[in-house]
Amino acid sequence: MKDDMLTSLLQRIDDLECKVAFQEQTIDELNEALSHQQLLITKMQDQMKYVVGKVKNMDTSNLADPSQETPPPHY
Repeated sequence: MKDDMLTSLLQRIDDLECKVAFQEQTIDELNEALSHQQLLITKMQDQMKYVVGKVKNMDTSNLADPSQETPPPHY
């Protein structure tokens, strides 16, 4: 009877150790994915700042002034 109980407890301990090992692996994989995503977000933020800076510094003289435009022929 005690041998069966001891075997059962040892099996449960083995199962728990396996679960912990899989959880540690999953946590490591999630951490790696999160780190990769953070690098991508940082890169995209830098790119967005660059684009916003370019747009703010665009020369508006390239755009037509509506007051100087002649009306289209169908008017």
